[in-house]
Amino acid sequence: MGLRCGMRTTKCQLLVTSLCVMLLGLSVATLSTVTHYGLHFTLLSNISLESNSYRVIHHTAFYFGICLSMTLILAALLSSAATVRESQLLTAMGFFCFALAFCGLIPAACWRYTHSTEGHLVVIKPSIPRSIRCVLCCIHPFQERACLHQLPLRWGHLKGEATKTLTRGKGFVLKATQNVEDSMMDVYDLVYEEVRRNASSFRRHELTAIHEAFLCCGKHSPFGDTANVETKTCPSSQVRDVGQDCLQEIRDFLKKHMDFVSTLLGIAIGFTVYGMILTSFLWFSIHFSSNLDRKGKYILRER
Repeated sequence: MGLRCGMRTTKCQLLVTSLCVMLLGLSVATLSTVTHYGLHFTLLSNISLESNSYRVIHHTAFYFGICLSMTLILAALLSSAATVRESQLLTAMGFFCFALAFCGLIPAACWRYTHSTEGHLVVIKPSIPRSIRCVLCCIHPFQERACLHQLPLRWGHLKGEATKTLTRGKGFVLKATQNVEDSMMDVYDLVYEEVRRNASSFRRHELTAIHEAFLCCGKHSPFGDTANVETKTCPSSQVRDVGQDCLQEIRDFLKKHMDFVSTLLGIAIGFTVYGMILTSFLWFSIHFSSNLDRKGKYILRER
């Protein structure tokens, strides 16, 4: 009697959990689709640059989110069918799908934590002149590129261990761990610098589209030669707010988005762990219940 009551309670909880996991899988699929096809993300991903490392992150996140959502939905369907039919095979398959989703969520959560938008301070040696400190080499990891004049603030938002070497004609050769925030801002910096130097019509069109999407205008520069670029690429109705620039707008926009992703990851991890517990308990309940039903029964054969 106690085993039957416990199994009935487990089945009710597993049905509710399966419904929540189903909705969670649909939410992950929706978020992945919006992130992949959203205007803010596609603008930076479609920019044709050799060092556009954000494009790889953009496509990887989409495929990972779709696979994760399909695994969650499949786990919910199998768990619901196992609850209704009291099938050990379906229960084991549901447990396997929950475990598979959990194994995918844990690395994603670890990556989110280690590649957060909150960067660590990178110490610059006092022996380097102040004029050179404002020169930041924004390069793809483990590759050397010509230095770009950027914000000194970017030094305080680089994530991971950095190696800085001053060489002639190359400036700083930087080796650092790239995160989503740095990748997106690096794309904007490269486009901005190309427009400032070459005034290419194609790059100017891309920079104007970014300004219109993020509702920002240019960036702060220690060299003070950005007025010409902003006049050509900023919308006429956009009034630049003092203390705000596109780098800050990209950082704020991405922080809000990643906070929502972190919340969704935490909820998904909780439901997958709870789903694994319920499916394992239901499997053992069905197994011992079937053994108890057969206990004491005899089959008489005719001679």
